[in-house]
Amino acid sequence: MNGENFALSEQIVSSSYIRQGSQARRSHEQLIRLLLEQGKCPEEGWSESTVELFLNELAVMDSNNFLGNCGVGEREGRVASSLVARRHYRLIHGIGRSGDIAAIQPKAAGSSLLNKLTNSVVLDILKLTGVRSVASCFVVPMATGMSLTLCFLTLRHRRPKARYIIWPRIDQKSCFKSMITAGFEPVVVENALEGDELRTDLEAVERKIEALGAENILCVHSTTSCFAPRVPDRIEELAAMCAKYNIPHIVNNAYGVQSSKCMHLIQQGARVGRIDAFVQSLDKNFMVPVGGAIIAGFEESFIQEISKMYPGRASASPSLDVLITLLTLGANGYKKLLAERKEIYSFLVQELKSLASAHGERLLHTPHNPISLAMSLDGLEAKSNGAVTQLGSMLFTRQVSGARVIPLGKEQTISGHTFRGFMSHSESYPCPYLNAASAVGITREDVTLCMKRLDKCLKTLKKNQNVTTPTSPVPPADTADVAD
Repeated sequence: MNGENFALSEQIVSSSYIRQGSQARRSHEQLIRLLLEQGKCPEEGWSESTVELFLNELAVMDSNNFLGNCGVGEREGRVASSLVARRHYRLIHGIGRSGDIAAIQPKAAGSSLLNKLTNSVVLDILKLTGVRSVASCFVVPMATGMSLTLCFLTLRHRRPKARYIIWPRIDQKSCFKSMITAGFEPVVVENALEGDELRTDLEAVERKIEALGAENILCVHSTTSCFAPRVPDRIEELAAMCAKYNIPHIVNNAYGVQSSKCMHLIQQGARVGRIDAFVQSLDKNFMVPVGGAIIAGFEESFIQEISKMYPGRASASPSLDVLITLLTLGANGYKKLLAERKEIYSFLVQELKSLASAHGERLLHTPHNPISLAMSLDGLEAKSNGAVTQLGSMLFTRQVSGARVIPLGKEQTISGHTFRGFMSHSESYPCPYLNAASAVGITREDVTLCMKRLDKCLKTLKKNQNVTTPTSPVPPADTADVAD
């Protein structure tokens, strides 16, 4: 209520009580005022009542919620189900206009404000987590793979003659398909094996640039967050190389926001060389439903160019989800989650190393990967050709999700390109292995229960001297991957 309505209320209920209620209301409004003034994630999280008050205030600013509104157009924010309307807080118009996802909608001042504030709060979080010099970003209602495609399509207008994208190999289908869908030819650069780690072969990348000609290359497409034993690309060196040859550089930072190491790589890459845009998933980094990503960069004009490339309006759901989440957590709450993730990573290292030793295996030494771990399965492979695959099936049926079991020698053809040793990021990785990751939101209980079930599965397989190919369904190994 406004001041006039509070004054009128004093004629009905004791003025002292009304003043107390008015003061409580102003406490909520003060938080909203700070958000509007600063455009930053609040230090402390908001209560649900403050978040809902704010969203309701935004919703009544949209034309579909005007009292007495008379809509005669084809897009009037009409919703048949009241359940759907409540699910979206009656913010129905979406974001953007037909020519620009970041544009203001005349019919939807509240939704437009939501969009601008979300982008501002997310930009603040990217700075807080390590990329301090990021200039601009926006939330796009597509997962990481299609968001990368949008970046590549935008670069096409800047480099119309280019047809190749140089891509240090990462065995994840949507990363590869993002380039194919955009109409470019991926040039796959195999990784170099250094100890147990698979790392960027910088010399091979530079040879490809010189052989193809810099003017024919759309960009270098690198990766930070990835499954061990592959580790983040050498972002700084690639950024310097891109600056040297004047080639754009797009970084797939799918779940790297939660890792200070990944964010530091991007910050340093931009400092010493060239990074045009980096893309990260909303669900993997902020624990919201799948369907959104953040496209960010160090040159505001290029990020705006990408947003204008998006055709038509867009769903506001991903923006709404991440804004609610960050307002509820606050900056301190999110930092606490990141600290807990890092602590549990150390716990997972200890537990997986101990378990591997108990079964005659070893934890692969991948110190450059801050999220994912890998445990060898040499003994299991020696026992039976189907034992490694069977382990994956057993874990799946025992409700262990996200663990990836990688056998040797798998081939996969994607859009005409055959990957040998698919899922291992290498044509001939020395051993089969199992992946586990410490991602944001994981708990010690998750780790403990996973180790208990993994231990039991390995013991069962050891007892079975005649391991056969499993008949139970094995989930696709790339269901919990680098980009959706």
